[in-house]
Amino acid sequence: MITSTHNSKIQLVRGLLGRSKERRETGAFVAEGVRLVEEALAAEWPFRFVLAGESLSERGRALVADLQSRGVEAEIVANNLMQSVSETETSQGILAVLDYSLLPIPQSLSFTLILDQIRDPGNLGTLLRTAAAAGVQAVFLPPETAEAFAPKIVRAGMGAHFRLPIHPLTWDEICTTTQDLKIHLADMEGAISCWQADFRSPLALIVGGEADGASQPARELATSQVTIPMPGKTESLNAAVAGAILLFEVVRQRTYCSLHKFLN
Repeated sequence: MITSTHNSKIQLVRGLLGRSKERRETGAFVAEGVRLVEEALAAEWPFRFVLAGESLSERGRALVADLQSRGVEAEIVANNLMQSVSETETSQGILAVLDYSLLPIPQSLSFTLILDQIRDPGNLGTLLRTAAAAGVQAVFLPPETAEAFAPKIVRAGMGAHFRLPIHPLTWDEICTTTQDLKIHLADMEGAISCWQADFRSPLALIVGGEADGASQPARELATSQVTIPMPGKTESLNAAVAGAILLFEVVRQRTYCSLHKFLN
């Protein structure tokens, strides 16, 4: 059982949780909590090792046993030490160190999300979770957007990282990758309502940051600017909320059109 703060695994976990440089240099990140570790296992994500607290729940113990049966190294950690490395107020008693491994971008894209200057961890994680739920094929993160594999973002993503290609790209790389797509920029001053825009063709949707909105490169890339009508007296929507509305408007249009075509 690990009881020392000087243990190499404990020190690695603290570094991965606290520093993006450590994540880049070691090629690893942390997933904390029973559900996230279950999601990583279900996705057959590469594990380095697992740490489990002494008083882990029955569900957690079953998960550790499953991981060990698959050859994953797991070590028990004293409860107070486990809590001290946890990113949450009350640790669930399990965390995994995983390889930083990006899922491949599909060759033929028709539904892509570009998150421009999204810096709030909760918003970025929620947008990734929503993108996975909406069937987005890939998410691109241009410069000035938060790092997707930071611990709070992984937690807010609720497993999206294990199902969705999430790639940090330069604007030149994004331009090349999306050259065959229509690029719709979410903008309060957009000329087209999202209810009137045609989202049935292959597209990329750009959602801008909470404070400054979309960057100049994003505006130059966009082929149209769409807005969400707000009859109430609210100045703007949270980026995660706006993104969710637009993503599922894409789903609605494509589902409705497919059903309408089938019925006729």
